[in-house]
Amino acid sequence: MRVFITGASGWIGSHTVDEFLAHGHQVLGLARSDASAAALQAKGAEVLRGDLDDLDALRRGAESTEGTVHLANKHDFANPAVSNAAERAAVQTIADTLVGSDRPFLMASGLGGIARGRAGTEDDVNPSYGLDSFRGGAENLALEYAQKGVRVLAARFAPTVHGAGDHGFIAALVAAARAAGSSGYVGDGSNHWSAVHVTDAARMVRLAVECAPAGNVLHSVAEEGITTKEIATAIGAGLDLPVVPVAPEAATDHFGWIGTFFALDLQASSLRTRALLGWEPAGPTLGEDLAGGGYFA
Repeated sequence: MRVFITGASGWIGSHTVDEFLAHGHQVLGLARSDASAAALQAKGAEVLRGDLDDLDALRRGAESTEGTVHLANKHDFANPAVSNAAERAAVQTIADTLVGSDRPFLMASGLGGIARGRAGTEDDVNPSYGLDSFRGGAENLALEYAQKGVRVLAARFAPTVHGAGDHGFIAALVAAARAAGSSGYVGDGSNHWSAVHVTDAARMVRLAVECAPAGNVLHSVAEEGITTKEIATAIGAGLDLPVVPVAPEAATDHFGWIGTFFALDLQASSLRTRALLGWEPAGPTLGEDLAGGGYFA
């Protein structure tokens, strides 16, 4: 299969490219810079120059391949409306291009807001609808295309997709701890984050594109819920810093933009995803990655 991947040089995307190539697929990766293009070419992937705002490039990528994996996102937390609008436009463009084709279209989503006080499941409906909602309501928009001849799949990723070289949420928490001189958790630290190793996440994506039926919601989750106090404690140990509670109203001051997310309860199950795909996470746990010291080098 020849697969078009947006975000192909990003954290999850680069591992997803490796996963597809390693299993005999061809990859067309979207690249917005010379460095990204060179990295993809060095792996043996084809390159399509463009970015999320280049809807013509997204259309060409989806048209010219047998499946699409949409992992790119602007992640502009200072201007969420910009990120939301770009995400919705990208998803709609790709989905419109694939109408009636029965080709797979996997789009990345998140776990925010799907459940409270328990682990969210694949059956929980994403509460985000419309342009002004989180990620522009792109998950619900995409799932509508399952009735329009698109094998659409929504992949909800754990808030921490961790591993060597991670520059995402855990790296941001480590940087916040260094800046503050202490490793904090919000409130009593009893809220949870789910987690998955990046290689397991990439394998889940490949398996889904290869075989998952249209309209499925998938959870890229290995560990259902780790308390944020446990995460803060591991970061404190790695940096040799005290571990302290942070009042919810002071979270943004202490952590910066990541404080909003660290205050959320983002626990989730992946039992249905595992059964559907025959997927069993095998990578290191978040605790093992933190104990390994790579985040503190």
